Amino acid sequence: MLRILAAASFAALTLSASAAGWRISTFAGTGEKGGAGDGGPATKARIDNPFGLVRGPDGALYFCEYTGQRIRKVTPDGIIHTVAGTGQKGYEGDGGPALQAAFNLPHELRFDAAGDLYVVDMTNHAVRKIDMKSGVITTIAGNGKPGYSGDGGPARDSLLKQPHSIQFGPDGSLYICDIGNHVIRRIDMKSGVISTFAGVGKPGPTPDGSPISGTPLNGPRSLDFDKAGNLWLCTREGNQVFKFDLAAGKIHHIAGTGKKGLTGNGGPARDATLSGPKGIAIDGEGNAWLADCESHTIRMVEAATGKIHLIAGNGQKGNGGDGDPLKCEMARPHGVYVDADGGIYIGDSESHKVRVLRK
Repeated sequence: MLRILAAASFAALTLSASAAGWRISTFAGTGEKGGAGDGGPATKARIDNPFGLVRGPDGALYFCEYTGQRIRKVTPDGIIHTVAGTGQKGYEGDGGPALQAAFNLPHELRFDAAGDLYVVDMTNHAVRKIDMKSGVITTIAGNGKPGYSGDGGPARDSLLKQPHSIQFGPDGSLYICDIGNHVIRRIDMKSGVISTFAGVGKPGPTPDGSPISGTPLNGPRSLDFDKAGNLWLCTREGNQVFKFDLAAGKIHHIAGTGKKGLTGNGGPARDATLSGPKGIAIDGEGNAWLADCESHTIRMVEAATGKIHLIAGNGQKGNGGDGDPLKCEMARPHGVYVDADGGIYIGDSESHKVRVLRK
């Protein structure tokens, strides 16, 4: 009873104008861990630890199943399908059909301008590509072994260490959160050459206004680009959010004091505490949406005011129901994606659900 009252009081204290009007619903998954249900309604399927999410050019919503070792999609008619992975852990299948490939904890996925799908295969220390016309999978970065080498040469011959997040930049280059090396790597997709874009290879503080080159990062976990071409980054161990001004070559501190916690909602984002943020997505207005994993919440940094708001979750780990998002407990959400229609999709990982926030 005390726990319920505390959660209710917490939600009441942190409700703001930015949080008002949102509703949360289940988009995929029953809440039971598994890999069943292909060919049927996504809400009746079992899914396994959904992480990264993205809307495909075919209109389907794609997501990784981190411990399910699969990539699945939900088509506009609400039907779920597996598009890659056998469900078995491994590193197999390059050169053949993606449905016969093995993954080792796929973390995030993105589409390029040509409509092909890229997947971060985290503990295979690789980034893989699925040609969506032929269905064939190949590795484009990393060779299956952990390390930090290969800059200036072909990405396929490089070593990565537990890559987590990827995103295509304005120039078409692929940026990689190489979290085990505390750097962001960049692949020139025209030449296939990989380089280090940011970070120095070991963790350290990232002061506001620092140059992109030569400044340490502390666990660069997830990244996205805004419509102005700025790169946004959340750091897991650093518990902070930064904006990289690529034109000026500077890093700006946006949110988080560096301490772990769930404080500051409704106030300046820079004075707030975060708790292992593991997903970031920037909407059309420049607001930054965060999957604040260890606080089991979704938070939003408002571009117009610089304030941070709690939008979903109440700080307690659980598997809540549809309706009021501040009463919906979640379980270590990792993925967050802003759809073109304003919907906010959430990979609610240990609830084994994909949820969506809408106004």
